[in-house]
Amino acid sequence: MNARLALFSGIVALAAFPVSAEVYRQVDAQGNVTYTDEPAEGTPAEEIKVKPVTTVTLPKLEAVREPERLREKVQQEGSVYDSVRFLAPGDDQAFHSGSGDVEFRVTSSPGLRGSHKYEVTLDGQPVGQSASGTVMVRNVFRGTHDAGVNIVDSNGVTVKSGETITFTIHRPSVNN
Repeated sequence: MNARLALFSGIVALAAFPVSAEVYRQVDAQGNVTYTDEPAEGTPAEEIKVKPVTTVTLPKLEAVREPERLREKVQQEGSVYDSVRFLAPGDDQAFHSGSGDVEFRVTSSPGLRGSHKYEVTLDGQPVGQSASGTVMVRNVFRGTHDAGVNIVDSNGVTVKSGETITFTIHRPSVNN
């Protein structure tokens, strides 16, 4: 067990040296191995190349508790809203759009408060934000898509989410 402790201590000691420091390995007459930054006179020493050490700094306790406070704030802001939903397009709606442009109209009850905005997502990716309730998305590919609507604060943090809708776009192609 002492050998493991000594090995661990040696590794920690090596890790604590600055990257530019030289490290030497020495073996004395009894076969004991020592690592040092200054070799002893009269004892053969082998220079060891030390790789850069990755260090991890743990966050302070206050920083760990901050997300909990943020979560409480977001829940409080989100509780102001009863709902957020799409007005257009309708769920399971199919329509033609030659250019692929889709106008999303959204609303909430009650209306937006403060610096909040509506955010529309298309197939899981944010595609636009608006305080007016209208988000135009250009060049949406043909096919079936899922759209989601959220209310976000000024930092882009979601405070309320609505139901996801599915819609299908038909676009002309050279094949048909």
